[in-house]
Amino acid sequence: MALPMLEAMIPTARAARKANGPVKRFVCLSNNYGVYQKAFFPKEDQVGAEYDMPETLRSLEKHRRDFTVFSNLDHGFTGGHQGVPVLLSGVRPVLAHNYAEGNISLDQKLAEHHGAATRFPSMTLGVRERNLLSFTRTGVQIPTIDMKAAYRAMFFEDSPEKKAAAGERFKRHSSILDVVGEQAKSLNRELGKQDQGKLAEYFDAVRTMEKKIVQQEPWLERPKPKTDAKEPNPGNGTAEQLKVMIELIALALQTDSTRAITLVSGFANGDFDLNGGYHGFSHHGERPEPVAALKKIEGYQVSMMSYLIDLLKAQEDPINGGTLFDHTAILYGCGMAAGTHQTKNLPLVLAGGGFKHGEHKLYPKEDIQRVPAANLLLSILQSSGLEIDQFGSSTGTLRGLEWSA
Repeated sequence: MALPMLEAMIPTARAARKANGPVKRFVCLSNNYGVYQKAFFPKEDQVGAEYDMPETLRSLEKHRRDFTVFSNLDHGFTGGHQGVPVLLSGVRPVLAHNYAEGNISLDQKLAEHHGAATRFPSMTLGVRERNLLSFTRTGVQIPTIDMKAAYRAMFFEDSPEKKAAAGERFKRHSSILDVVGEQAKSLNRELGKQDQGKLAEYFDAVRTMEKKIVQQEPWLERPKPKTDAKEPNPGNGTAEQLKVMIELIALALQTDSTRAITLVSGFANGDFDLNGGYHGFSHHGERPEPVAALKKIEGYQVSMMSYLIDLLKAQEDPINGGTLFDHTAILYGCGMAAGTHQTKNLPLVLAGGGFKHGEHKLYPKEDIQRVPAANLLLSILQSSGLEIDQFGSSTGTLRGLEWSA
């Protein structure tokens, strides 16, 4: 248990809520290999509220009215594993230059939106796997942190010496950016149009860094929240680690340490009493043993989504009223649909966040009528208070998905 967010801690957040509507949070749970689709998706003739719960999603049955499962949404390209880092943007990194905001991921767009409201603009977490989901607008991939690093960042107070060193580092970086900015402005007048465009992108990167320094510096002297939860032990198996990481995510939201979180979970030989590797299992060829292994691994991942819903439903939201779940969108999804390197029909389940849930939504299969998964991302961003009409490869918000303001 963490120290609850007290009235004295949240006047700024409450003021922001009154001015801009409810404060929303976002969590994405993912893996790098997709799912065994036959056990994940409801039957195509079972659309709406009356559908049989698929095997992999059975742990979500008690929350049936609080989540939506989508069929036939994807980002419209092939490429197998190259689809993994595209999940939260809809834009392949190699094509990012064709988009005004590059391949910025949904969590980083939200991090920009929330700014300095929280100590950590976002958290990019991994359990026995690299998290490849999070990208800035300049194409920088946010590095993964494990549960021990996440716990220490949230709850360990830095020494005075370390705080002073961080302050000096902020000042030094600011000075360097000032010098570089002046030199670049002088150079810009001597460049051709194409080079000026490249320099403009560089200016964007410099401004992004300057903004981060301004946002992070005030948090140096603010006390961190306290918790009774013990520092996690990374020596445990994947099941134990993932459960602890889910509890850390709930603590991060409870203490308003961040409002944008991504988590990718993997697998290690011997976990769940299974022998083999995740990648090998994903190339199952419909063989019974690897299929059973995938069902066990993916079923556990989804059960941890259900556990997170339990935790957030049980926690009051001191900023908005209601519960944390009421104002937190939880997305389970993968950028690669299945281990066969398929990228069509991505596994996507959305819970909470003020959306109207309780259905299986089926979208067209035909290529000419396919609906971009980025439309779902845009809907999540708009529901979070961003006044934007496009995100990544979206063509609009996702039809049929409603939310309350």
